[in-house]
Amino acid sequence: MTTPTTPASGGKLTFAVPKGRILDEALPVMARAGIVPDPAFHDKANRSLSFDCDAAQSAWDMRIIRVRAFDVATFVAHGAAQVGIVGSDVIEEFDYDDLYAPVDLDIGHCRLSVARLAGDEQAENGASHLRVATKYPNLTRRHFEAAGVQAECVKLNGAMELAPSLGLSRRIVDLVSTGNTLKQNGLVETSRILDISARLIVNRAALKTDTRIAQLVDAFRRDAEARRAAASGSAEQNTRSSSASGSAEQDAA
Repeated sequence: MTTPTTPASGGKLTFAVPKGRILDEALPVMARAGIVPDPAFHDKANRSLSFDCDAAQSAWDMRIIRVRAFDVATFVAHGAAQVGIVGSDVIEEFDYDDLYAPVDLDIGHCRLSVARLAGDEQAENGASHLRVATKYPNLTRRHFEAAGVQAECVKLNGAMELAPSLGLSRRIVDLVSTGNTLKQNGLVETSRILDISARLIVNRAALKTDTRIAQLVDAFRRDAEARRAAASGSAEQNTRSSSASGSAEQDAA
């Protein structure tokens, strides 16, 4: 657990975390960096959005806010929160100048992809215009512009998979993990825009003026590097075991 040094002028830091898919994976990473939310954070009946750290388990005197993933980036970019965790999809979509993502946390893996109805065999090759349902209009436009296609983006915040079957759009751009949701809604993935993982993000001005931010970055970076080293060592061990087993089988034969 990291023990911070707090400048005399430093107030309580605010750490923004996203609701949804990343949070369950992020909490153990945060704990290893010395950030453990108050027990009320885990109470599903609690509608609060702001929580203190658990004083008995945390190394930091910090406020934790739980907000939508897109809002994490906005809070941190504008300095309302100094640190946060969010997917690289959100970072790329907003492209805030005041946002810095120093650590790939190697969690929350998925991809941003284009999909269409399985029965829609009309290829977009040669098309100059497509209507696309998505909550990522900037990434979507850039992707299709690179292919010479003008994307008319219809902004949806959910139920993206319904758009093609109801005639709202010919394509969707959405997050894909296993692909099961697409399949269950009669859709097929046609191209991948971006591979995604969760990142630690910080406000650039806060990083320059508050030494605690650099300490937090170091704590998360050490944890990420340790996990990658452990995963690499495990993979090498499995490879050696497989090689040894194969050699033993050949000798026996």
